[in-house]
Amino acid sequence: MLLSRLKPILAIIAVAGLALAVWTWFSQRPAVSEGWLGYVEGEALYVAAPVAGTLESLDVRRGDSVAAGARLFALNPQAASADTRRLQAAIAIAESRRADLLKARQRPEEIAIIHANQAQARASVERAQHDYDRTAAINAKGFATNAQLDAARATLQAAQAALAATLAQERAATLTGRADDIAAATALIASTRAELVAQQRRDREIAPVAAAAAQVEQTFFNPGEWVPANAPVVSLLEPARIKLRFFVPEAVVAKLRPGTRVTASCDGCGAPFGATVRYVAPRAEFTPPVIYSERARSKLVFMVEAAPDGDPARLHPGLPVEIRPVR
Repeated sequence: MLLSRLKPILAIIAVAGLALAVWTWFSQRPAVSEGWLGYVEGEALYVAAPVAGTLESLDVRRGDSVAAGARLFALNPQAASADTRRLQAAIAIAESRRADLLKARQRPEEIAIIHANQAQARASVERAQHDYDRTAAINAKGFATNAQLDAARATLQAAQAALAATLAQERAATLTGRADDIAAATALIASTRAELVAQQRRDREIAPVAAAAAQVEQTFFNPGEWVPANAPVVSLLEPARIKLRFFVPEAVVAKLRPGTRVTASCDGCGAPFGATVRYVAPRAEFTPPVIYSERARSKLVFMVEAAPDGDPARLHPGLPVEIRPVR
């Protein structure tokens, strides 16, 4: 009789105990993470030469840390040097041609001297012609010898030759050194010099240097191998090119914009560190396979990129990270 009365009470106590146990389990279980999964991304900088050639030296190895200005590799300079010498010779020839044209073109004062000599030569011809005519007339009357006539004829011929020379000099002064020829030679010199400057720049680029401090991520050729033009020889990873890439659901993306602060953590990174959002993708995508999450495998997410605080070189590309909002 007493037991039958206690049954309801015992049932109530059992239910209350079960409720207490469930509440205790839920209260003590770890809170569901509010973080977003992602990874460290590094954008490599590929260094190449603009010309083809044999790789003469490779000054770095994979994994090396290089300082800004350090030489990375060098191609055989023979082919580039030959092109440089060819252009230098072409400039010398063009400059010599232009100098000859400038010398040939007479200045106005020189033309005036030619005209003065021409007038003097005409006067000499007139005098010589007069003397010859007079000598020929008196020779016919027997008052002048044949030798005197021959001398007068020679004087006339010399005067005529002098006049012809001044006339030829005048024609040469007006025909040579034309302005269009000089302009063409000047244009050729300018274009060849521009080509030489470009070639000299290419000569310097056959031995490129690091633009900033970086780590050598990979090398693609060995010394002695033929390197095609514009083929990468070395890839560098600069600290400034290391970033955090993570993926957030549609309900969260509106809260993130460039400049938003977040907190990142990863295995082996020590204490959590801050980061600043730099980019939010305008379009959604399915969760990438690299993000291992059963719950988010088929969900649409937005890619977000953030720049980590401190020295990014401590973060290795591919390292998984968890991003949390800053409260």
